[in-house]
Amino acid sequence: MASSTAPRPSDDAVDAATLAASIQRQTDRRELQCSILALAVKLGFVVLGCVSIVRLSSAYQERLERHSEIDAVVTVETAKLQTLQNRFDRLFSIGGEKRLLSEQDQWIAPNRLRIIWR
Repeated sequence: MASSTAPRPSDDAVDAATLAASIQRQTDRRELQCSILALAVKLGFVVLGCVSIVRLSSAYQERLERHSEIDAVVTVETAKLQTLQNRFDRLFSIGGEKRLLSEQDQWIAPNRLRIIWR
């Protein structure tokens, strides 16, 4: 009976090898799970980056459109300002009073009398 209770060296070796293989499989599974999790996180960051780039590009496109609209309005208003500045300069130069009166002639109705205050 003493020999049956004593462990055999080959059984210990098999048990240790089986235990080592089992531990190695568990470690490999954990590493695979961690790798898959890391890959999923990286893919999430890539998707987040792509979505951000798309949103930023659409916002940039809107800004460019607004800028072109504002630029067109500024160009029109600058032309109006230049025209009015030229007219103002003509009115306050030599002979400007005569030009003003000649421009005003068309605005007075034919049956009205013009009064000029001095």
